[in-house]
Amino acid sequence: MDSASPSYEGHRYPGEIIAPCVWLSFRFPLSFREVEELMLERGVLVSHETVRRWCAKSGQAYADGLGRRRVRPGDKWHLDEVFLRINGELKYLWRAVDADGTVLDILVQGRRDKAAARRFFRKLLKTTRTVPRVVVTDKLRSYGAAHREVMPSVEHRAHKGLNNRAENSHQPTRRRERAMKGFRSLGKAQQFLATFSDISPHFRPRRHLMTTPEHRTETTTRFAIWDQATAAASQPAKA
Repeated sequence: MDSASPSYEGHRYPGEIIAPCVWLSFRFPLSFREVEELMLERGVLVSHETVRRWCAKSGQAYADGLGRRRVRPGDKWHLDEVFLRINGELKYLWRAVDADGTVLDILVQGRRDKAAARRFFRKLLKTTRTVPRVVVTDKLRSYGAAHREVMPSVEHRAHKGLNNRAENSHQPTRRRERAMKGFRSLGKAQQFLATFSDISPHFRPRRHLMTTPEHRTETTTRFAIWDQATAAASQPAKA
């Protein structure tokens, strides 16, 4: 176990229980009560409120663990923004993916002007700690203005038809948003989607490019990485 592994000290349940609950919550469109019911079927008594607390506390730690084990992102980044309604107010989810569809970073903001684009560019560079060769966006003028200020040496391609990679990456978020019946606050949306954008795609390899044996092998490998990130197999329960 590395020094950055999540700690289960003080928890009543071991990692072998906590990690599957978090996995179910972020991998599938399940409510906390549905996760509670699934765990009950396995003989584990845990309340939906406990599942919620585990997701809030351990979810991002698990996502960070997956991020540390992810291969270096490609040098071609696709950026896009999509609107969210949070308590009836229009907000925007900014997302960046590489050429393989790997989510690099997300940011929920109230605007989509130059300042918002600049903030997202800077956060993206800080998160990835690398500079891309090409940035692909739609024709929103805020991207061009922020690009010239934050990363002027990077090639910028602005074309609606070139950005399907980023637009398609919003689909899982849309499905989860409908299942959750919307988000309650901007902060909660940011917290959930930051974790969701790391955990959910990890278990969704590009199935259409694989044979069935290849998909099973890849899925097995990804579960092994998940076990390493959660350190679930090596954590004792509290006495």
